[in-house]
Amino acid sequence: MNLTRWAIFPGVLFSSFMLVILTGLISQPAMSAAAANNASTTLPQLSGDCTIRPSYPTSVRQWCSLIERHAAKQNLDPNLVAAVILEESGGDAQVYSKSGAVGLMQVMPNDGIAAGFVCGDHPCFASRPSTSDLLDPEFNIDYGTRLLSSLVQRNGNLRDALKAYGPINVGYSYADAVISILTHYQ
Repeated sequence: MNLTRWAIFPGVLFSSFMLVILTGLISQPAMSAAAANNASTTLPQLSGDCTIRPSYPTSVRQWCSLIERHAAKQNLDPNLVAAVILEESGGDAQVYSKSGAVGLMQVMPNDGIAAGFVCGDHPCFASRPSTSDLLDPEFNIDYGTRLLSSLVQRNGNLRDALKAYGPINVGYSYADAVISILTHYQ
């Protein structure tokens, strides 16, 4: 990694190291090329029985069925997952961050910009899914909720889990922003 990248991404090494450790706790399902090609890229219909609070923007609520299904699998509040998605992507499944995170829940992939992050003697995100996998909304929410659930279990509380999920150099501001969204949309 060159000095310019260190200037652009301060603290990436520590953040990346922690994410590598955390990804070892999550077993990711493999997505074949055929499954990726068949992944639904059309927007789901918003059902009338969505448990995500109606005050959330439609850009987030449109993913209600996916959010509810994967939040339930991970024993997470679907409104929490909706708050993370609102903070991370605003509900845009195709968004990329400047640091290389991808999709609705802004997960770091094993390729793209993230492939250049090195932890010790290996790529930090080598065990992560690819950008193309993470651009599939269902795959992204599934992976993101598993990651968030593991952080809640590991940290023992939501605020610390959200701090670990978010950017490394912002202290608790990311966690507090998500909690504020969760509170605001009650």
